[in-house]
Amino acid sequence: MNISDRYRALADEVRSLMTGTADPKVERLLEQAVRELAQHEESVGDIPQLRLENELTPVLLKAHNLLDRARLLFNECGEEDRAASLWEAEQKIYRLLNAL
Repeated sequence: MNISDRYRALADEVRSLMTGTADPKVERLLEQAVRELAQHEESVGDIPQLRLENELTPVLLKAHNLLDRARLLFNECGEEDRAASLWEAEQKIYRLLNAL
């Protein structure tokens, strides 16, 4: 799977994690992460290979930070399954960053 497909899949995954969030703080963090990733979701395939790292790294790092904060809140609320899902999304961000 190429980088643009992986990026779009990650954005979809984070979007799907928003469903059923009871805590408004977590919901806000997930919304911010989705907004960050959505900035380049459509155009990621049009970004030249040489500029991918410069364009996507700041977005991915910010999304990772937001997801990490949401994961910690899920842990505090006792929602370990949802925290584990966020951890998996964070790992995908790490792998995508390494591929850039």
